[in-house]
Amino acid sequence: MEFEEMKKIWDSQNNEPIYGINEKALHNRILSKKNQALHITNISELLGIVANMGGACLIFGINFFGQKGNVFMYLLSAWMFTTALYLLVSRIRRRKAFARFDRSMLGDLHHAISLATYQVRFSRLMRWNALPIAIFVFLGIWDKGKPVWVASGVLIFFVLVNYAAGWEHNIYERKKLELEILQKKLENEG
Repeated sequence: MEFEEMKKIWDSQNNEPIYGINEKALHNRILSKKNQALHITNISELLGIVANMGGACLIFGINFFGQKGNVFMYLLSAWMFTTALYLLVSRIRRRKAFARFDRSMLGDLHHAISLATYQVRFSRLMRWNALPIAIFVFLGIWDKGKPVWVASGVLIFFVLVNYAAGWEHNIYERKKLELEILQKKLENEG
C-alpha cells in the first residue's frame, strides 16, 4: 500500500519525527480500490451474461433454422445458456451479500477483498469455461467436415484467448494480493 500520504508528527519529548497514518486518506484509498473492484466485477459479470446468453441464442437459432442441425452446436448452445444462468445467479448472490459489510475503514477493506476474491474466482471460471466451448466448436467443425485450416485458425484463436485470460487473471490476483497485504499491515498496527 502506498503510504506517501503519511504526515510527519514531531515528538516533543525526544525531538524525533514520528509518522502517523492519515486515516481519511487511507480510507479514501480503500474506497477507491473497492469501487474499482466493484466496477470491474459488474462489467465482467454483465459481459459474461450477455455474451453467453447472446451466443447461446445465436448458435441455437443458426443451427435450428439451418439446413442440417449439428448436435455439438446444440450442446454448445445449452452449455452457454447454462453458463449465463449460473453467472446471473452468482451475480444475484454477490449483490445480496453486499449488506453484510459495515461502512468502516476495515469493513470497506474486507468488502474490497471479498470483491477481489470473487473477481479472481470469476476470472478463473471464465478461463476454464473456454475449454468446453473450444471442445464443442472443434467437434462441430469436425462433424461438418470443414477444412484443416479452419480448425487450425480456431485452435490459434483459443490459444490466444487462453493467453489473454491468463494475463487478465494475473492482474486480478495482484490486486487481491495488494489488498491482503494492506489488511495484514493494518492488523499488525492495531
